[in-house]
Amino acid sequence: MLQTVTEPTESRSIADMPASTSAETPYADYKLIRRNGAVVGFEPNKIAIAMTKAFIAVQGGQAAASARIRELVEALTQQVVAALIRRQPGGGTFHIEDVQDQVELALMRSGEHEVARAYVLYREKRHAEREAQKAAQKAAGVADQVIHVFEDGQKKPLDLARLAATINAACEGLGQEVKAEPILQTVVRDLYDGVSMEEVEKALILAARAGIEKDPAYTFVTARLLLNSIRHEVLGHAVSQEQMAEEYAAYFASYVKKGIEAELLDERLGQYDLHRLGQALDAGRDLKFGYLGLQTLYDRYFLHIEDRRIELPQAFFMRVAMGLALNEIDREARAIEFYNVLSNFDFMSSTPTLFNSGTRHSQLSSCYLTTVSDDLDGIYQAIKENALLQKYAGGLGNDWTPIRALGSRIKGTNGKSQGVVPFLKVVNDTAVAVNQGGKRKGAVCAYLETWHLDIEEFLDLRKNTGDDRRRTHDMNTANWIPDLFMQRVMEGGDWTLFSPNDVPDLHDLYGRAFAEAYTEYERRADRGEIKVFRRIPAQQMWRKMLSMLFETGHPWITFKDPCNIRSPQQHVGV
Repeated sequence: MLQTVTEPTESRSIADMPASTSAETPYADYKLIRRNGAVVGFEPNKIAIAMTKAFIAVQGGQAAASARIRELVEALTQQVVAALIRRQPGGGTFHIEDVQDQVELALMRSGEHEVARAYVLYREKRHAEREAQKAAQKAAGVADQVIHVFEDGQKKPLDLARLAATINAACEGLGQEVKAEPILQTVVRDLYDGVSMEEVEKALILAARAGIEKDPAYTFVTARLLLNSIRHEVLGHAVSQEQMAEEYAAYFASYVKKGIEAELLDERLGQYDLHRLGQALDAGRDLKFGYLGLQTLYDRYFLHIEDRRIELPQAFFMRVAMGLALNEIDREARAIEFYNVLSNFDFMSSTPTLFNSGTRHSQLSSCYLTTVSDDLDGIYQAIKENALLQKYAGGLGNDWTPIRALGSRIKGTNGKSQGVVPFLKVVNDTAVAVNQGGKRKGAVCAYLETWHLDIEEFLDLRKNTGDDRRRTHDMNTANWIPDLFMQRVMEGGDWTLFSPNDVPDLHDLYGRAFAEAYTEYERRADRGEIKVFRRIPAQQMWRKMLSMLFETGHPWITFKDPCNIRSPQQHVGV
């Protein structure tokens, strides 16, 4: 027995001994050599754990709770340790293979033949896996390199065979030009000892992404490797493409429940037949993604809880479809119909719909057009509405033409207006601050008609020079041009700029009515009835428009009369 070859120890199970190699333990003079050459402390409790797992593999989970099995494992462990120590009573090293040989002998001698057989088969399986790993190492040109990774809180050798299998699966069916070996070689070259599995997955994606510039097919290789990483994050374990059909069906109901509990999803989604919808998810459609599309969905669209994604691609499309089908009579049938259209890429909804459909804030519209009124209440109400609409990914088009121009009289204070530009700076900074709920930059466009007295400053808003307090670097601008202006450009005529408070009806007119009213206001200005105006050559204004468009890309050139004449919504708006 163990006590005959060592000093007396406390009367307790070896399996309960602490995993310590300090001088206070009876095995401090013994070391274990692992297959990778690493030398570690000899810990008999790990022998007990290995044998317990062997019994569980044969007899099921109840073996762990069996007092008979615990006593048998303790006795067998003592036999193994005694056999090893007999060879080197004064201390020394044991190779891991020698220890496992003694475990096999102890199991056979005790009459536990089924357990011994399972243990032998397990060792043979692990041997085959190691040989495959060596072959993969040789193919990668790193046969002598040993890299350890941290996975599930444990440090273990990098499984190159598994890594190679993952890359081969990602390259499958993409043509002869797509090669797995260069990706594997690049990954292994860039790894270091002690790297986490998350970093290994990132290295795989980066190595494959580098091949896209050589062959576009690598975008699908990269997407598949990214897909593996997303599945691992969402499901908590690695899943192959072949397993995903069952995984999707099992995962979908729990995903909806988790989303509702986290107050991310509309509670009404829980009223669907989730089993039916889960069965409709097609894992094969995950392979339709290119890298950029899938990475964008991961970065911006998939729902997450504390930065951990809870949504897989097909669940994402089904969530959008469920939100769209909430008010349908046969909701499940319509949701599946919508899902099929989206997941096959036959049609793709707008960004706000993809962001918000099925959530507690189902704002589905892409764009909102507003006209800002010429008073402080109206101006700041418009800015507030911009912020609230941007919060849920709405794009904004603000019509600022009604705001009186720089130098115009303010009746309430008997002062002069600062014009439209200072308020546009506030709008710009609001778009930066709200930025569509943190998912992407805010999208705002300010429109101003070409006859507005502030139009020349408006043209300069996107310039990188000048007073930064009168620049809007983050918002779009658009010039709302009437046909009459282009006619004056062609004729080489002059163009008159007005303040909107002096020409209140001009903004709502287009076509012939606009031309008649505009020329009448010009005559009134000539008679001195309108004090605040400026007249410049139309071609000079046109040249500045084109110069700024070339220099900054703004303001966009939009034509007021054709838009209104051809509009199918003649009953409202200009």
